[in-house]
Amino acid sequence: MVKKLFHLSDKGSSDLKKSVLSCVITDFALIFPVMIIIRIISELLKPFTAGVSADMSNLWLLVLAAAAAAAVYWFACSYEYEITYGTAYRESEKTRIEVAEHMRKLPLSFFNRKDLSELTTNIMADCTSIEHAMSHVVPFLIGHCISITLVCLMIAFYDWRMALAVYCALPLSAIIICAASAIQTKYGGSLVQAKLDVSDKMQEYLEGIKVIKAFRLEGENFESLNKALKKLMRTSMFFEALVGSFIAAAVIVMQTGIGIVVFAGVHFITGATLGIIPFLIFLLITLRIYSPLIVVMELFAEFRYINIATKRMQSLREEPLMDGDGETVLKDGNIEFSNVTFKYNEENVLKNVSFSVKQGQITAFAGPSGSGKSTIFRLLPRFWDIDSGKITVSGKNIKEIEPERLMSYMSFVFQDVVLFNDTVYNNIKIGKMNASKEEIINAAKMAGCDDFIKDMPDGYETMLGENGCTVSGGERQRISIARAILKNAPIVLLDEATASLDSENELKIQQAISALVKGRTVLVIAHRLKTIAGADKIIVLNNGEIVEEGTSEELISKKGLYAHLYNIQQLSLGWSVKK
Repeated sequence: MVKKLFHLSDKGSSDLKKSVLSCVITDFALIFPVMIIIRIISELLKPFTAGVSADMSNLWLLVLAAAAAAAVYWFACSYEYEITYGTAYRESEKTRIEVAEHMRKLPLSFFNRKDLSELTTNIMADCTSIEHAMSHVVPFLIGHCISITLVCLMIAFYDWRMALAVYCALPLSAIIICAASAIQTKYGGSLVQAKLDVSDKMQEYLEGIKVIKAFRLEGENFESLNKALKKLMRTSMFFEALVGSFIAAAVIVMQTGIGIVVFAGVHFITGATLGIIPFLIFLLITLRIYSPLIVVMELFAEFRYINIATKRMQSLREEPLMDGDGETVLKDGNIEFSNVTFKYNEENVLKNVSFSVKQGQITAFAGPSGSGKSTIFRLLPRFWDIDSGKITVSGKNIKEIEPERLMSYMSFVFQDVVLFNDTVYNNIKIGKMNASKEEIINAAKMAGCDDFIKDMPDGYETMLGENGCTVSGGERQRISIARAILKNAPIVLLDEATASLDSENELKIQQAISALVKGRTVLVIAHRLKTIAGADKIIVLNNGEIVEEGTSEELISKKGLYAHLYNIQQLSLGWSVKK
């Protein structure tokens, strides 16, 4: 049950059991010093209770025993620390990696349904909550409950009346804790949602900082973040005050049990049915038991709150992965779409689209924005799965091919290049992680990167900063092309690779692309129709349907949508800013 609840591996589950056992051992290790102290007190009280002098040799033996018990307790605590905290942190590391891997294998439709801040919370905050539960909550909660139950049975055999006095406050405390748990279940979700809203707005604030500064939306003027922060403050205060009040009440009720034990003990002593030494034993045991009981109450409340994070994690882990054959071999780059239909948010983006792409040919896609060009590029590598129809590569249905295996046959160059906060060398190496240094440098040269890389402070070892903030748009694009060249895949997808570049950079990128596409099956999207005039075939889309197909010359002569778009672009070339 605990294994499933906290998404533990077999080793993690085994380590958790060891953690619980270590907690029980530590609890009992502390009982021995308590018993020795009672024996010392008993020896010192002999002149008053038995009329004989205290035996000094026994006292020294008891002192040595106390020192030995303290050493045992120290070793028990050391073992508990290592087995509880060390294993919890290692399991948390493994969980984060597994969650990230699980996310990597999910379809893009999942990421369109989720906010980035929520996914970040899954990897960081939720994993941290589970880590905290594994290191600070669960072992102590279960361990204390076991040790307290065992001690309760032991003292009940010794004197059931005093055992009853020790635990008479427990039922009412348990009822209050259950009430606190119900409140947490009811309001805990709203607190988590308030935290997610703040994360989302904070990310939006940072990503849009240029717009915020340009339009003076700083500070309180950025109202959405301001509202989210205030809502989190109100929700947190309400939640903590309400739940904290119940927990404090349960602790107060529990501590009244100490007074009940003293009252009962004095009553039985005066009635000559209980001796002083047994009374002291019960009093010390009560103090020893109540300390972990209070901890259990506080941890149980925390456990219920952590349960919210584990449910969110469970929901993520249950998201279905895209599967398929991971050993499929594609012999050529022939691609065919057969009556492909795809919906995005219940809206048809592609409607019965059919076309073929031949091995070694350049096939371009043109059409107005929103016509479905980029959707085709995302369906081919299985970023999404189609609703109906069939897509084949080398005659094999891509739904039967494992996505990572399918993508190993494809190279991508998109308009929006993503670079990592790492060296230039490692950013290019992403194309082929086992590539040699010579292969990486050769790919950079073919992509026209080598010259500007050598001018950097540390050459190929220069850090690019977050998302490549230290390089220009043209340089970013050439690094992306170097990745694709290094991958050396038989199918190349180019999505608006030169759309937002100046003339000089566009020429360099075109030269780099020429080196990339040589001898490969190429699919390309370009709004600048002159850049695809030499394609073997141009497919024109409008409103998710293919309306024209042919070479540039054939399509211009038809005077259809392609010719219309081409003529508009020719007219726009003469546009300039005027007063």
